[in-house]
Amino acid sequence: MSSLYEETGRLYRAELARAGIGRVGIVHKWGRPDLIAPYSDLDLRLILDTAPTSWSGVDERLAAAHHASVEADSTYARVLEHPPGFVFTRAELDSALVQPAEVATWTLTHGEQETLQMWRKHAVDEPWTASDARFYRSLLEGRVGGRYRLTADAIDNVHHDIAGYRRHCVAWHYVAPCWFAAACLATRSRFPGKLDALTLWRPGATGPHAERFAAHAGPENADGGVALHELLRLARIAVDAALRHTSSASGGIPPADDAWRARAWTMTAGMLRAKPARWLYYLDPPAGVATGYLIAREAKELRSAVLVLEQLARGGPVEERRSAAAMAALLPPAGAHTTPQVLRALLERWTAAGPAVEAFLTGPYQESGRSRT
Repeated sequence: MSSLYEETGRLYRAELARAGIGRVGIVHKWGRPDLIAPYSDLDLRLILDTAPTSWSGVDERLAAAHHASVEADSTYARVLEHPPGFVFTRAELDSALVQPAEVATWTLTHGEQETLQMWRKHAVDEPWTASDARFYRSLLEGRVGGRYRLTADAIDNVHHDIAGYRRHCVAWHYVAPCWFAAACLATRSRFPGKLDALTLWRPGATGPHAERFAAHAGPENADGGVALHELLRLARIAVDAALRHTSSASGGIPPADDAWRARAWTMTAGMLRAKPARWLYYLDPPAGVATGYLIAREAKELRSAVLVLEQLARGGPVEERRSAAAMAALLPPAGAHTTPQVLRALLERWTAAGPAVEAFLTGPYQESGRSRT
């Protein structure tokens, strides 16, 4: 991993501690070879030792730590594009409540390597389920069938080599995640990263396609110097070739049995725990940092959360159904756009509904022990 990401990880850990988030593990999504400096950002996840007495307190501290980290160096406006996407607890990881397809991609930034290896081994070894298929198909939904748009990869916080960044996006935001998802679906296994999938899974005559786009992980970010429009054409051909080796099974929400409920609750709570920190940061970023495009992206993630919350509200124990329904009612309705005004209103509603929010975010699957984080 480039020293850029190692330095960023050390800075982030220090700012978390300074903000009062002390006993915490930090991981990032994807393997180390998948981080291509200076283009890739860090998709961080936090793992708290124990559930806090107040999730809102964690969000305020996390937003402050992220703001301080980005303010330290303008480079981090891209590398630390957004605050962490999920916040989990050790109890949830120890109880295998986090989606295995998610855990399989984690790489340590700060914490206990041996513990992470244990969680990852369990995730990789667990039998394949319908939830895995849905997880990987969700990576394809916005990219295949002509839906990928290079313009959706904003350049607002990219201040150097914009041409190189756009080529990186074609290879690493379009082809590589599609190849990764196709490899996992075709083999019914959980690959740890994008480069691993491009290197190890080359069915039929797909080898030249994989080789071409795997080269973007090298020091030259090589693609043979083809024009951007030609690279996009080759990318579509590569993705179509990979998809021909996967089934067309639906990626809809799996049957709502007890195992699904426990993981769906944990994943949704894990994402929503981090949301106020993101909103606080997006609404008040460091000078010169653009967040408008990130605010707009919130709509898609909140829409997916509402779908799961509505499913949780239709089954299971009465108190759990009520808690999920109350949480769904706080989020924007399907089809709503996210704007600064919407995020401010969300923060106000979450504050007003404090006990209901805390109840859902803590959930029925935590151990009884608590600490102040």
